[in-house]
Amino acid sequence: MNSTAMSLKASTDLHQVSDRLSFSAMRNWKERLIEAVLLAAAAVSVLTTLGIVYVLLSESVRFFETISIIDFLTDTQWTPLFDDAHFGIMVLVSGTLVSSFVALVVAIPVGTVIAIYLSEFADSRVREVAKPVLELLGGIPTIVFGYFALLVVTPILQVVLPGLPGFSLLSAGLVMGIMIVPYISSLSEDAMRAVPMSMREGSYAMGATRLYTAIHVVVPAAISGLAASYILGISRAVGETMILAVAAGMQPNLTWNPMEPAATITSYIVQVALGDLPHGSIGYQTIFAAGLTLLLITLVFNILGQWLRAKYRENY
Repeated sequence: MNSTAMSLKASTDLHQVSDRLSFSAMRNWKERLIEAVLLAAAAVSVLTTLGIVYVLLSESVRFFETISIIDFLTDTQWTPLFDDAHFGIMVLVSGTLVSSFVALVVAIPVGTVIAIYLSEFADSRVREVAKPVLELLGGIPTIVFGYFALLVVTPILQVVLPGLPGFSLLSAGLVMGIMIVPYISSLSEDAMRAVPMSMREGSYAMGATRLYTAIHVVVPAAISGLAASYILGISRAVGETMILAVAAGMQPNLTWNPMEPAATITSYIVQVALGDLPHGSIGYQTIFAAGLTLLLITLVFNILGQWLRAKYRENY
């Protein structure tokens, strides 16, 4: 009787172990499947980036087989579609950098101030209303911002600055800065709210005010997230197209004056891509040379942002 009971108990235990092992094997199989799906999703992003870089490089190499890279970097005219063709990319780079600078002068201070207010001073009701409004502002199509710059902002600026032309980098840059504010403010606020409350309480215990704590404690502690939001803002400004295509004039003009009309890299790409240029022509290949230049500019800004973030991490 005892031996029979022991046999039944051993059989039951073996059956339970088998169930646990089969469940564990099934769970491991599901985890491997999830890992494979996540790896495939990550690989899509990487492969897409590599594909874009490959297309830009391959077409740009063909372009530079015909056009000297020295002329491309030093010529002061950009007329690739004229009979007397010139390929000075600095004409487009100047417009891109000036418009981006104007936008960031608006977006970074305003976005940071809004983030400080929402994170450190606003109560929950104000935050619940302000956050959706900011997100709604970020979701407005850029073509709407472009016509807003052309039809509303430019006439107002012409009252203040009578000599301002109908198209200018200043008007386009200001509106582009307004468009970028939600991106910077939202990410910056998230970074500030991630700062531990103990740091604020320690500052308050030393007699600091809320404003002093926000500026001298919270902001330095959240500098990594702030730098990420600024990098995103810079990338967004450099890559903006429709606002500049509508309000900046699309006139190839080598200028560092925001009160003048000019063309940017993105607006030129739009202008030429909508034309009837034959595939493989020099005019067609300038799109990819300009796109490669824009990619390198964005890469430089991202590297600079990473360096600044690492530097501030060492300081704090």
